[in-house]
Amino acid sequence: MSHVNSFAGVILAAGESSRMGTDKALLPWPPRPPGAGSLETFLSAAIRSLSLASDFVLVVAGKNEAALAPIAYANGASIVINPAPERGQFSSLQVGLREVLNRGRDTAMVTLVDRPPASAATIQTLREAYESAGRRTWAVVPEFSGKHGHPFIAGREMIEAFLHAPSTSTARDIEHEHQDNILYVAVSDPLVALNINNPEDYAALAGKLS
Repeated sequence: MSHVNSFAGVILAAGESSRMGTDKALLPWPPRPPGAGSLETFLSAAIRSLSLASDFVLVVAGKNEAALAPIAYANGASIVINPAPERGQFSSLQVGLREVLNRGRDTAMVTLVDRPPASAATIQTLREAYESAGRRTWAVVPEFSGKHGHPFIAGREMIEAFLHAPSTSTARDIEHEHQDNILYVAVSDPLVALNINNPEDYAALAGKLS
């Protein structure tokens, strides 16, 4: 039996971006040199991307709430606060997923704000793969050139697994515990496997897109 689900988007954006030196959520998208300006940021582009397959999008913020809220609201997303972002990214994932369930949804499409937005075709491929998968599939993860990436889809069973795990866990820990319930889907979108941690990564991304 295939899945029939209501999707929510979740963007993890509560980190301090210490290696970047500025909040990665606010970086121009596509990458631009300083002062060049841009109509979009990593955050607004992520919201737009997940909105293609979600009923609503939640942005998990931390101490950066004041900076992120105007962008989130302008793009139709909601803000959820991680009261202790210093506990790490997994704590933000748990905050976001609890809110997904609180709002009556049972499936989440999750991404990190420091990942470039996936293409519309990739979003559609992932959603279709999940909806056509059997009940033994708890999650769908994109794969490019052997590397797993984002956004990933977590169904109710995987959401519960994340929420019942210790706060010191990582998403990868839980994924490995339930390897047989995860469907890895090959996509032709290299952006799903990119992680932008520092100015050098951002500059390299600009070169790849030029």
